[in-house]
Amino acid sequence: MAMKPQEKQPAVAEKKDFRDQDAAIGNCVMRVLGHPPGLHQVQVRRLWEDHYRVNIFVGADAASARVAHSFFLAADSGGNITASNPKITKAY
Repeated sequence: MAMKPQEKQPAVAEKKDFRDQDAAIGNCVMRVLGHPPGLHQVQVRRLWEDHYRVNIFVGADAASARVAHSFFLAADSGGNITASNPKITKAY
């Protein structure tokens, strides 16, 4: 029975790694794009393996937020963007 808690630990560590990688991807996108006025949220969604959808929401609150930018991208395990559609360019 002592094995069950130990089996859960890698899953928790894996989730933390995913969160860290998602944060790195979001930071990389924002470094290139710039910070839009009224930034509400940067949402990074893992689609499969190393492919992601990143949505940049702007608005005063969750009820009025809208997607200002959306990117489909590939990133390596360190969160570095290797490909993006559309291309991320400096906008702000």
